[in-house]
Amino acid sequence: MRLDSLIGEAAGVSGGEHVTGFAIDHRKIAPGTIFGAFQGAAFNGEDFISAAIEAGAVAIVARPEAQVDGAVHIADANPRKAFAMLASRFYAPFPAHVAAVTGTNGKTSTAEMTRQLWRMDGHSAASIGTLGITTADEQVRTGLTTPDIVTYLSNMAGLEREGVTHAIFEASSHGLDQYRIAGVPVSVVAFTNLSRDHLDYHGSMDAYFEAKMRLFDEIATDNATAVIWADDDWSEKAIARAKERPLRLITVGAKGHGIQLLSREPTQLGQTLEISMQGEVSKVKLPLIGGYQVANALLSAGIAIASGCDAEAVIANLARLQPVRGRLERAAISRSGAPVYVDYAHTPDGLEAAIAALRPHTKGKLILVFGAGGDRDAGKRPLMGEIAARDADVVIVTDDNPRTEDPASIRQQVIAGASGAHDIGDRRLAIAAAIRQAEAEDIVMIAGKGHELGQIIGDKSYPFDDVEVARECAA
Repeated sequence: MRLDSLIGEAAGVSGGEHVTGFAIDHRKIAPGTIFGAFQGAAFNGEDFISAAIEAGAVAIVARPEAQVDGAVHIADANPRKAFAMLASRFYAPFPAHVAAVTGTNGKTSTAEMTRQLWRMDGHSAASIGTLGITTADEQVRTGLTTPDIVTYLSNMAGLEREGVTHAIFEASSHGLDQYRIAGVPVSVVAFTNLSRDHLDYHGSMDAYFEAKMRLFDEIATDNATAVIWADDDWSEKAIARAKERPLRLITVGAKGHGIQLLSREPTQLGQTLEISMQGEVSKVKLPLIGGYQVANALLSAGIAIASGCDAEAVIANLARLQPVRGRLERAAISRSGAPVYVDYAHTPDGLEAAIAALRPHTKGKLILVFGAGGDRDAGKRPLMGEIAARDADVVIVTDDNPRTEDPASIRQQVIAGASGAHDIGDRRLAIAAAIRQAEAEDIVMIAGKGHELGQIIGDKSYPFDDVEVARECAA
């Protein structure tokens, strides 16, 4: 593709240089690349403009005041957004039906369950997010909930070339704020909930919410549908934003008008739901435990219906959903007969919901193992400790991903809110201690890391899989 045709005459570019790709890392520049020079928290991409041009960049997307000599300067006050729009033209086409889900908790499960429902409806489907890129044939880990804009667009284009017609991605607040998921037409957007997380980045809950709402305000196409969980404290604000746009609206939950949850009853292996939709009442045997799994499943149903799937078939297919990796995943059964669950809950709200999900299935004690990540919002640590001490019967505080912080200090901040908690820093030993003391009618929950396959200590990641460790300890 020629540079002048990609940028357009309005930019005053008459050169016919051939564009070969896009990059935001100057070390990945090849001849013909367009380089995005952005100001970041750790690095300023403008410092590498000269190196990018020397390596063969034909154009630089940067602020108007940036110094660009030897290449076309695509000047824009919001260079991230401008870069995303240009790159989307280069990488297109994308899958015909694209959905996105945002919120604090439940994004991964909602995305994966939507992919499953699409597949059951006969579509070639994929999901992109915390678990990586998942299709019917494979799962490729990316290590990030929302990858950089170049990776995101090239992945979406690659899925379209492979025949994927339906794709859903997790829209993180960081990704939305930094325009890492712009450029692909999104016809269905969804909101799960909002609770305290990432305040070290956003500063306040209102700013955090505004970042999430960029999905509704800017990413969604004009004729898009918003699917919203109606039972969260922030739901009314999300509904109001959808109406302001305006977007078509499907609300879900006990207060939902699209898919209304009338009742749910826990069973040994899941729960029975009574659902009302368009005046018709249905009963569904959902093979997943926990109230928040109901929320994820019904949101997924709403997304599938909004994207054109038959409503009756979607509701029936909820009974065929499979558990999502690291989301209330039953990892093992101890020698005493106690089940051991692994969950990704790493926020106060997420931890509270995960414990509440297991409580109806617990005849004995609920034994909880968890910690808090380093170099992240420290204010949530004592809050998580308070929830653990209040809602679990036995609490073991251990290391999560301490990163560059002192692990013992993190644990003490958690324990400050968790009177009577046990302090076992070594995560393997903590898991072993929980399983060792569990009796037949107890349940063990290991929270915080879920699907992750490593533990970050300092600046290194060491192999660690909660599921695998739980199985080894149980054996």
